Amino acid sequence: MPAAEERRPAAAVTVPEEQPDATSVLLPGPWAHRDVSANGVRLHAAEAGGGPLVLLLHGFPQFWWSWRHQLTGLAAAGLRVVAPDLRGYGASDKPPRGYDLPTAAADAAAVVRALGEEEAVVVGADWGGLVAWTMAALHPRSVRSLVVVSAAHPRRLRSSVSDPRQRRALAYALPFQLPRLPERRLTRPDDDPVAELMRRWAGPSWVHTADFAEAVSRYRSASRIPQAAYGAMEYYRWAGRSQLRPDGWRFARRMAAPVTAPTLQLHGTLDRAVLPSTARGSGRYVAGAYEWRELPGVGHFPHEEAPDEVTAAIAAWAR
Repeated sequence: MPAAEERRPAAAVTVPEEQPDATSVLLPGPWAHRDVSANGVRLHAAEAGGGPLVLLLHGFPQFWWSWRHQLTGLAAAGLRVVAPDLRGYGASDKPPRGYDLPTAAADAAAVVRALGEEEAVVVGADWGGLVAWTMAALHPRSVRSLVVVSAAHPRRLRSSVSDPRQRRALAYALPFQLPRLPERRLTRPDDDPVAELMRRWAGPSWVHTADFAEAVSRYRSASRIPQAAYGAMEYYRWAGRSQLRPDGWRFARRMAAPVTAPTLQLHGTLDRAVLPSTARGSGRYVAGAYEWRELPGVGHFPHEEAPDEVTAAIAAWAR
């Protein structure tokens, strides 16, 4: 079993003007940075606290730092909190392949084992939520309980293309299917698709805050790390192209396995990326205890827009 390796604490950094490297995401705070060898790749993670393990999985266009509020809040609640960068993101490895949900879920399950645990409370948002759903279905022994933020079950999302409203909401991802061009746009200094998408998806009360401006700056910078944009786009390319390929059909069949872990689903009422009406139907795939909770006035980033409420919900579910 691969072991987790400590990384020396990072020095204070600022978001640079020039193209950043992976060290730019090693932001200082009341957490430790470490590398975890898992499923054949090296994943960077931030860790805080002690107690039962909570694994936090981020989405697009984010990296581990999107869980900054939960890292501190859940650690204060007596939990061991680990927020990795998914493969392709942040300071994690960026291999040429492996950006499908079964592999990403295997990565996350391997992180739990590498940290010396058999199971974890798994929390995922956006793409991290899809990984969390997949992990609960394909690696059920690694998931003690599940919290999904702003993400529909993969089978529910697959079927939602018949809904014209959700189809319009997902239209932003169509250009991501093109080779190379989306990466060029994400990394150009004179274009800002990260800010554009975040303003579209976030709730109005967060958009006009300094915290939102800092988040846009951080995620914009992280997207410009060499090969990070490629990894982010490859997740979307697999999701799109696998719909008509045998591997996608096999994945959909495997995801019919009921989720037995107690599952809490948190969703903003103003989410314009994954509509609440789409995500709400995910409960049909949960055989264990299930709770659906909507957050009024919140968009696609509840853990950043309403951090105290989300942290309290995770802490209560973890117990």
